[in-house]
Amino acid sequence: MSEQWRAQFDAEVSFANGGGLRTEGFRLDIPGREITDDDLAALFVRHLGLLMVAEVRISEKSIIQEPHKGGRGVTVDQPTPGRRLVELSHVISEGMTTLPGWPGPRITDWLTFAASRDRYAPGTEFHVARIDLLANTGTYVDTPAHRWSGADDLTGMSLDRLADLPGVVVRVPAGTRAVDRLMLAPYEVTGRAVLLHTGWDAHFGTERYGAPEAPYLTGDAARALADAGAALVGIDSINIDDMTPAAGGERPAHSTLLAAGIPIVEHLTGLDALPPTGFRFTAAPPMVAGMGTFPVRAFAVLNP
Repeated sequence: MSEQWRAQFDAEVSFANGGGLRTEGFRLDIPGREITDDDLAALFVRHLGLLMVAEVRISEKSIIQEPHKGGRGVTVDQPTPGRRLVELSHVISEGMTTLPGWPGPRITDWLTFAASRDRYAPGTEFHVARIDLLANTGTYVDTPAHRWSGADDLTGMSLDRLADLPGVVVRVPAGTRAVDRLMLAPYEVTGRAVLLHTGWDAHFGTERYGAPEAPYLTGDAARALADAGAALVGIDSINIDDMTPAAGGERPAHSTLLAAGIPIVEHLTGLDALPPTGFRFTAAPPMVAGMGTFPVRAFAVLNP
């Protein structure tokens, strides 16, 4: 066990709504060998859960090497065992290609550190960037307004459809194009984020990513997911629908899922790092009015 320290001190507390409190010889766990009076006062207030404190005066402070007794605000040698976050999003970078033939994002400076120095006190500077991008960039979510005029947009999509969802991964055999209803049949999908792991994300950023053989979800499979009450459906391919000329421009998976209020997350990556079940999935966009699609930071939480 690493060295642990406690502070012994007197404290005089004044409250904003009147009254006060005085302690003598109070001992409190601290995170290291040294601590300022201001930091100790804040730790003291947090430890006791005091509200409406106006001022804390610390006196007679001494530092003692002593095992911690437990207290709010100090955590030592207590990592969360087994908990792991898994990144499932592509990086958005200047000029990247998400969909062939569609313009990539343009990332510029709106305010540089150097230019900001005239606006703030000496030694204080900020950077503000600007990005111009299509809503369908990187890993993104489709809401009903992406397909259906007048349907829910990003502001109308409830968080219980986008965040902290129990997840299930459907492993698609290599070389399979059409993810059909029978392939989904073994899985419990009700109320879950159903993530289709095709492995196609390995081609992201290359010409092959948009090739005709890219995997997709069939219309019948989309109907089965909607009927079963899936909360969200995601895929690590270029599109959840077949984009070949043979499809004739129809988009049955988008049409069915979004009509049922089921958001779609496309261009996922890293699904090979997830177990079949036992994780929580999040892919939440900002609340932008009038938009049906937007990039997300998709990730999974794995608990022991």
